[in-house]
Amino acid sequence: MAIRDIIIVGIVIALALWSLRKPWIGVMNWTWLSIMNPHRYAWGFAYSFPVAAIAGIATLIGLLLTKERQSPFKGVSTWWLIALATWITLSWLFGYDAAGDFAQWDKVMKIYLMTFVALSLLHTKQHIIIYAWVTVGSVAFLAAKGGFFTIVTGGSYRVWGPLGSFISDNNHFALAAIMTIPMLHFLQLQLKKPWQRHLMTLTMLLSIAAALGSQSRGALLALIAMGIVFWWRSSRKAAIGLMMLLALIAMLPMMPDEWWDRMATIQDYEQDASAMGRINAWLVAIKVAQSSLFGGGMSYQHDYYFVAYGVFEKTVRAAHSIYFQILGNHGFIGLFLYIAFWISTFLSAGRLRKASTSDTEAKWANDLGAMVQVSLVAFGAGGAFLSMPYFDMPYNLMVMVVLAHEWVATHATHGSLHTIPSRTTTPKTGSRPSTIFPDRQHDCHLARPIPGDDG
Repeated sequence: MAIRDIIIVGIVIALALWSLRKPWIGVMNWTWLSIMNPHRYAWGFAYSFPVAAIAGIATLIGLLLTKERQSPFKGVSTWWLIALATWITLSWLFGYDAAGDFAQWDKVMKIYLMTFVALSLLHTKQHIIIYAWVTVGSVAFLAAKGGFFTIVTGGSYRVWGPLGSFISDNNHFALAAIMTIPMLHFLQLQLKKPWQRHLMTLTMLLSIAAALGSQSRGALLALIAMGIVFWWRSSRKAAIGLMMLLALIAMLPMMPDEWWDRMATIQDYEQDASAMGRINAWLVAIKVAQSSLFGGGMSYQHDYYFVAYGVFEKTVRAAHSIYFQILGNHGFIGLFLYIAFWISTFLSAGRLRKASTSDTEAKWANDLGAMVQVSLVAFGAGGAFLSMPYFDMPYNLMVMVVLAHEWVATHATHGSLHTIPSRTTTPKTGSRPSTIFPDRQHDCHLARPIPGDDG
């Protein structure tokens, strides 16, 4: 029995027991497990131990017992998510293979359920900041490790995520690493000590290296889009621009010929079999959506659809696009709800930026809104070429934005903060603040394996 297994399972059980009394701890436990999947780095019983189930059940029990829970129906984004979840369920029930797709539907609904649990249990500034640390740190730790590996090996090998996780694929891991970069900057702005800020800068640079080391073409496009918006949103354009330029100058020359050859296929997609297979999968998705109001279900990757609608080939392939994956899975209405949900979240993050920057008490919310927007741009750009529409990290960003709106609206008193536009509900006045963290400035792999899933 490996010591690592005992440590991981011991931490999970300890946090689960703690969450019976403080269920918001359970939210952090679940988030850590669902994004980072630390048990996948164990070699014994912990690898297949039901750690997520333990964390989730304990959190739900704590939710029922606590008096600090609030209504999770806050803001426009949550209602769009409810509509999306409802439509996805109908799509699954009327899909091509409801029985075979149950496991996928079950995983997605668990993510959505815990999203609403987080909205119900997290309500203080400390909760939001800690939630950000857990969400971002779960990927950043792996990204820093992967970036270091890329540097010491000269980019000769691809960087992968934990086996069996949502980000196990090199392409998916790269996009997750890119999405963490602006959120790491948000956390950096909350730090006071110079050495802490420098360490965060190093982590951001290593995350860039990890994304490049994945050899993902979609991630490269996401990195470019993120970099442009990141620079535009930053209040320190000169410093950020210089850091990004130096990072590229230092990292790109060391990438091997295989990396450059792979990136060059972006402009020569007609000669790239993988790219043409991807376009074929997109055309199949359109046909499936046209033929069925609810789409194919939780997955349209079935032989029947590709034989009937394939243009360039009849081979079943992943959509390699969050948009075409949703279109094929859930039809045009599902795609509309999905895009509307993310647009709503993006606009809500933009409204957060209207919080007064001259008031230090609200500055953190302004920073959060700006960096969430940058992260969502990376997700939207990279996701256009990657099949990860149900990845839980972007949903966590939505939670942070909604809760930050609540915090700003609640604390907009005595003229110290500007009230920002928000269609939110007011938290219960009887809620008790956390007694664990004082108020201070410090702050699953879902898709089934698809033949030809090559980024």
